[in-house]
Amino acid sequence: MKHINLRALEVSRIGLGTMGMSTAYTGAGSDDAESIRTIHRALELGVTLIDTAEVYGPFTNETLVGQAIRGRREEVVLATKFGLISHTGGDPGTPDSSPPNIRTALEGSLGRLGVEHIDLYYQHRVDPKVPIEETVGALAELVAEGKIRHIGLSEAGPDTIRRANAVHPITALQSEYSLWTRDAENWTLPVLRELGVGFVAYSPLGRGMLTGKVRSIEDLADSDFRRTNPRFKDENFQHNLSSADEVQSIADEVGCTSAQISLAWLLAQGGDIAPIPGTKRVSRVEENAGADDIELSAEQLERLDKLTPVAGDHHNEAQMRLIER
Repeated sequence: MKHINLRALEVSRIGLGTMGMSTAYTGAGSDDAESIRTIHRALELGVTLIDTAEVYGPFTNETLVGQAIRGRREEVVLATKFGLISHTGGDPGTPDSSPPNIRTALEGSLGRLGVEHIDLYYQHRVDPKVPIEETVGALAELVAEGKIRHIGLSEAGPDTIRRANAVHPITALQSEYSLWTRDAENWTLPVLRELGVGFVAYSPLGRGMLTGKVRSIEDLADSDFRRTNPRFKDENFQHNLSSADEVQSIADEVGCTSAQISLAWLLAQGGDIAPIPGTKRVSRVEENAGADDIELSAEQLERLDKLTPVAGDHHNEAQMRLIER
């Protein structure tokens, strides 16, 4: 697996998102043994960047990841997130990036993960009640104490990124980026590249639809959060299936899968971008890692750039309110 640098942090250029192993997706939490095998297989394939968060579960995903990396800590660039759970009496479901909450959240994550430090610690969503300077100042103290190595932001806008980076170097921004979600190209990527901040792309496979494997909403469990996602609703779903079929036609020409084409396109957007496709299956992590070897032609990249645009927002209304735009 090739490596890239997120600022000064070296990572595999394809990582692994672990949320779906424990929550939100169909089958989550149903086979922890397979999820652990998936993490182990990712490490065997050279994937180093493993991504989790305290809110996934909540808490159970960090515990699962901790079990999987026990005895293999030196192979892992471990990323987790704080800020969507308040440990200081804040209202449920509202961000809390106050310094006392950060310290409590970190100690909990360290315990569940069974580690002495976090390699990349993200603010999960910007807290409008706490100045970003105050939040990053608290994180900088944790860097000085050796409890975290690098600071990240998730779904922060350009002004917040600049203000945060002025307090302490920000290593990475995590935001959604895929063939279907490209607002980062004009919104945050120019600022990140000016400041030397890396980009970690979540949901690079359109929450599964860009793989070509999701063909009906009835394939999803009633508890699957995608049932509330606008891109999976009614006529949007049918429109987006047609767009996904365009990706499949190019994949057929190349001789690979739609997932691999989607990841290869994203990798071609710059050497400072690390996608973290999520899966709970060994076969899928092997498929995703295979994108590392695919080189797309200029003509193929152009066709993918001109893909039929997706219909619908990439989050539901409540989740969109937590994203800085």
